[in-house]
Amino acid sequence: MKKASVIIQARMGSSRLPNKVLMPLAGKPVLEHVIRRCQQARLVGRVIVATTVEAKDLPVVNFVSGLGVSVFCGAVNDVLDRYYQAARLFDLQHIVRITADCPMLDPEVIDRVIVAYFQEKADYTSNTLEPATYPDGEDVEVFSFEALSRAWTEAVLLSEREHVTPYIRKNDSFSKTRVFHEKDISHLRWTLDETRDYEKLSAIFDGLYVEDNFFHMKDALRFLAAHADIDAVNAAIGRNEGYQKSLANDGKAV
Repeated sequence: MKKASVIIQARMGSSRLPNKVLMPLAGKPVLEHVIRRCQQARLVGRVIVATTVEAKDLPVVNFVSGLGVSVFCGAVNDVLDRYYQAARLFDLQHIVRITADCPMLDPEVIDRVIVAYFQEKADYTSNTLEPATYPDGEDVEVFSFEALSRAWTEAVLLSEREHVTPYIRKNDSFSKTRVFHEKDISHLRWTLDETRDYEKLSAIFDGLYVEDNFFHMKDALRFLAAHADIDAVNAAIGRNEGYQKSLANDGKAV
């Protein structure tokens, strides 16, 4: 089976939770958990972190370089351009988009989406296409460089530039494949955007993580079933709030 390369977008300047990508979970920064989980996927080749040229993102550059992982510095708000330039620089043909706020991302989920992408020979394959069935925080998107290049050339809306793939997802001329979970558990929130998310993730990692242990979705589901109080900590936060904010700002400069 062919492999795909991961680009993880990461920056320090989150408006809701600044510096979140380097906040500690079980003694390691969030970003390290994301990187290591991507590296555990059997069908992932290269892993690259794409951050910005801003001085405040130098800690990301230094940390990632210290792990021996490639890093690219690009546009601050035009994340589509950041992905395109990183993919072009590293000559990537099949790209997995991962965000650095998903420290519980399951390597088996990454592999499942990559398998579907290659089997269906799609331009774009994801487990986030509506109706989503995976927890928020298990988001995996795979697309070809050709699809990325076309989006980079044609996309003009802020929401399309800031969130990389909306132009592809909305455009019927791209072939798309949806990967779904056997049971709809999309109401679960395992991503990191607010303090409540961090409190929940910290409790989960304290309960499940041991050194170099990559607990899986099934482990987290069992843990949260036994700890309903932890599961409820961030349940009121809506999904994709950042994208909804970008939609509201469409028409403004990137």
